[in-house]
Amino acid sequence: MKAYRLLTEEDTSAFCHKVTEALSKGWELYGGPAYAHDPATGKMRCAQAVVKEVEGEYAPGMKLGQL
Repeated sequence: MKAYRLLTEEDTSAFCHKVTEALSKGWELYGGPAYAHDPATGKMRCAQAVVKEVEGEYAPGMKLGQL
């Protein structure tokens, strides 16, 4: 099964650390990053999709961050 996650964070080093941690756990980048203004906070936010092949079948209660 291919698992999918969309990582998001404010435009700080925390975003890079979040993506780097996912890559270190076997996730792979899926497409390019996105960058947008969050009008609720007035800050810029980043997003990056990642995918990973995992054993088993999909279930709605899966904890994707723990794969």
